[in-house]
Amino acid sequence: MDMNKMMQQVQQLQAQMAQAQEELKNETVEASAGGGMVTVKATGDLQITEINIAPEAIDPDDPELLSDMVLAAVNEALRSAQALAQSKLGGMAGLGDLGGMGLPGL
Repeated sequence: MDMNKMMQQVQQLQAQMAQAQEELKNETVEASAGGGMVTVKATGDLQITEINIAPEAIDPDDPELLSDMVLAAVNEALRSAQALAQSKLGGMAGLGDLGGMGLPGL
């Protein structure tokens, strides 16, 4: 086993992963709830960047419904962002499911 070659491969993989993680910051996913009354955008590095609420979604007599729609849209946006990150990072060098390794952001 050539340790120098293995270390070079590890360093190359680290550089590729760092580049992919940087690219994820610039990619956006969008999710909605309530038939589009609430939309949420998130980046591939799991940052919520925008929440839009249609005026007709705001019912002073039912604030729980709005809360539920916001929560549903945020959770779906985060799931989509995680799926995007998994598609970008998960297949690198045949590593498979990186989320199971406890890496931050995955």
